[in-house]
Amino acid sequence: MRYPFVVVALFLGVVTSGRSAETWRPLWNGRDLSGWSTWLARPHASTVLPGEARDAKGNFTQVLGGGRDPLAVFTLVDVDGQPAIRISGQVFGELRTQAAFSNYHLRLQFKWGEKKWAPRDKPETPRDSGLLYHVHAESGAEGRTWSRSTELQIQERDVGDLYAVGSFVFVRSAMRQGTGNAATKAVFDYDPKAAWNVFAQVPGRDGRCVKQPDNEKPTGEWNTVELVCFGEDSIHIVNGQVVMRLHRTVRLDTPTPQTVTSGPLILQSEGAEIFYRAIELRAITAVPAEWAER
Repeated sequence: MRYPFVVVALFLGVVTSGRSAETWRPLWNGRDLSGWSTWLARPHASTVLPGEARDAKGNFTQVLGGGRDPLAVFTLVDVDGQPAIRISGQVFGELRTQAAFSNYHLRLQFKWGEKKWAPRDKPETPRDSGLLYHVHAESGAEGRTWSRSTELQIQERDVGDLYAVGSFVFVRSAMRQGTGNAATKAVFDYDPKAAWNVFAQVPGRDGRCVKQPDNEKPTGEWNTVELVCFGEDSIHIVNGQVVMRLHRTVRLDTPTPQTVTSGPLILQSEGAEIFYRAIELRAITAVPAEWAER
């Protein structure tokens, strides 16, 4: 679906600064997955899972779907003396909040585990997960593995990147020198002083903008990720450093473009073991002063 000119015409907005007096509240109670839902895609053909239908080539024919987790992809464990959610990564899927949120400040901690799974099990393949926000589709809708949303990428060496997952997103960015030619696809880096560009997963584009700077800790250490969403603006923060500011998520699945400012949150299972803990959120009435543009 194409929206010539009209998407750009939507691009207006102002970041408001201030301080929120709202208190933090946990999104995960540390005991069970109350308030969350699970959904799993088709397992990889190498997965041992008796009783599930396969085709003549050995590929699974159906997604596992919502509420079914026969491989214990989503479990609760103690790590470093604290409760955590373990996402094994063995099957691609989503751990999704049942509630939707707008105008909020989210923070969580994550740490990579050891296990990796096909098709992302090669030594050189980075461990991958992700935080999806402004989610505006049901899990599995349209045959998609990932719900339409905006993604704060959680992947080794790429934490804080943007992926526009079935949506348009605006980011100030510059094309990396030496890319965008016959030999190399265009790579865009976040640059708060550059012009606005539109990111979308369309032919020839992967919807990615690379964060700047890289503030991720070494694999095996706990990282803190924060997400500020206020009005049409969002901010990706990694270990206390703003790595990207974004503006306006626009739907691609409606007859006319619609701006998205709210939605559930999703943690991805994407081929690698990862632990999440200390997931909490507070409502805000303005962008917190420490993250406001100056």
